[in-house]
Amino acid sequence: MSYNLLKGKRGIIFGALNQQSIAWKVAERAHEEGATFVLTNAPIALRMGELNALAEKTGSQIVGADATSMEDLNNLVEKSMEILGGKIDFVLHSIGMSVNVRKGKHYTASNYDFTTKGWDISAVSFHKVMNVLYNKKAMSEWGSIVALTYMAAQRVFPDYNDMADNKAYLESIARSFGYFFGRDHKVRVNTISQSPTPTTAGSGVKGFDGFIEYAEKMSPLGNATALECADYTMTMFSDLTKKVTLQNLFHDGGFSNMGVSDPVMDKFVGEE
Repeated sequence: MSYNLLKGKRGIIFGALNQQSIAWKVAERAHEEGATFVLTNAPIALRMGELNALAEKTGSQIVGADATSMEDLNNLVEKSMEILGGKIDFVLHSIGMSVNVRKGKHYTASNYDFTTKGWDISAVSFHKVMNVLYNKKAMSEWGSIVALTYMAAQRVFPDYNDMADNKAYLESIARSFGYFFGRDHKVRVNTISQSPTPTTAGSGVKGFDGFIEYAEKMSPLGNATALECADYTMTMFSDLTKKVTLQNLFHDGGFSNMGVSDPVMDKFVGEE
């Protein structure tokens, strides 16, 4: 169902890879809500070919960019304003990758070149994106910037590896840069801490399927899906949340406030 929440708004969406991606769902929903936007991803992701289908479905153009490259990001923002015909109203940062996870390196035996690369892609890229948007004054007043995160930034999830550190850094950037963006340009910056979601990135984490089942049993409302996250993101891009900024917003069915649940206890305690 469409509510025209984003009618006339222009955006940039980072990180749509395939139909499992939250960013893919955000793009579909933004299109339904009346927005126009540019899709962007790293060159290696573009070569996988699936983004063309999303661009065709949503009437969008694709501008490739390495989100760790200031040159690429400057080009992306300039081209996006040219394509869309004005300043940007919303941006989604949905980028995350741990080389240590991909290479099977345990957290206690990290390869620090891998650590640095993953940190740059997953967290510092958010600072770089906002740096370009801020200094080019590319965002509309009352615009909205959202990055996706996960509660391993605050709690221990052993197999989430250095992505937990990356997400903690990402959330801090949102608060720190968000202050200046709000003060100087009336732009809001928030992170959405989503339930574990079966995306390409998430599935690389050891034991991920088991963890999704655990989170489902722990959450009073169950896990939030990628589509439900996209719905929530629409409200954050809309004018209905103009005074929400510097927040880490949990969208996880209640998981983040749980200690234990009956379904989880039932696994360990027999009926008396």
